[in-house]
Amino acid sequence: MPSLTLSHVTKYSYRQPVAFGEHRIMVRPRESYDQRLIDTQLTITPEPAEVRWLHDVFGNAVAIATFDKRAKDLVIDSRVRLDHSPAELQNVDIERYARFYPFTYSSEDMPDLLRSIERQHHDPLRQIDSWARRFVAPGGQTDTLAMLSEMTAAIKREFTYVQRPEKGTQSPIETLARRKGTCRDYAMLMIEAVRALGFAARFVSGYVYNPTRRESRTGGGSTHAWVRVYIPGSGWVEFDPTNGIVGNRGLIRVAIARDIYQAVPVSGTWSGFPGSFLDMTVSVDITVDEDETVLQHPSLTA
Repeated sequence: MPSLTLSHVTKYSYRQPVAFGEHRIMVRPRESYDQRLIDTQLTITPEPAEVRWLHDVFGNAVAIATFDKRAKDLVIDSRVRLDHSPAELQNVDIERYARFYPFTYSSEDMPDLLRSIERQHHDPLRQIDSWARRFVAPGGQTDTLAMLSEMTAAIKREFTYVQRPEKGTQSPIETLARRKGTCRDYAMLMIEAVRALGFAARFVSGYVYNPTRRESRTGGGSTHAWVRVYIPGSGWVEFDPTNGIVGNRGLIRVAIARDIYQAVPVSGTWSGFPGSFLDMTVSVDITVDEDETVLQHPSLTA
């Protein structure tokens, strides 16, 4: 069980002191059977007038900070120590009725999965549908896990990963046409593709690290993005199309949502003279304590 030390620092800089509105901060990893928080610290400068915590509709931990001081810089510094027990591919167990595609979710699960099956992006020419269907065996049953694993591997194999510091995400159709994108673009493409096949899928935001010196991971920035698909028997299973892997080895979950816009790490407002904003910088450092492997991503969200 690797023990990790994680630092995530976000800094906003301004030409002159500005006033800060409410800020919503979602950088605390989720507690689960496979990741256990040992210690967490959230330091905000200038000191907020109030910080309150809540769980959103997906159970993500969110800090809400309000301010009564003006300043030229806003620094949000999150420090976390956690134990991480990643799930391996061979541990994915599937109910007999769902081992081959197509299948239908049970009547007990379907009411709670419907919103995660709904498509989020228009596809008038059914381009995403056609691309997703290439992974389905013609005229017969398709192994469910093998199909999802191959789709994950195909995105890594056939698309070119590029970093894009600007905010926003390509539409799945744009990613399919351009054959390149960021981790968040890949995640949204795969989510729409598996939803086109009738699967429930969710967007995951978190951190990526190298589990050992022999392994490497692509992606990152301030956060990494991947996909969760609901598979009867194992529940929500992680698929990382950027790295072509199944399971959460090297992946630390922070936020889970139906859509990417529900999983923004930091959001908020400020008021002051026009043109006051200078820049935003993000630095993420993850240390694997057992072998002192370090991964650093000093950039914006990929």
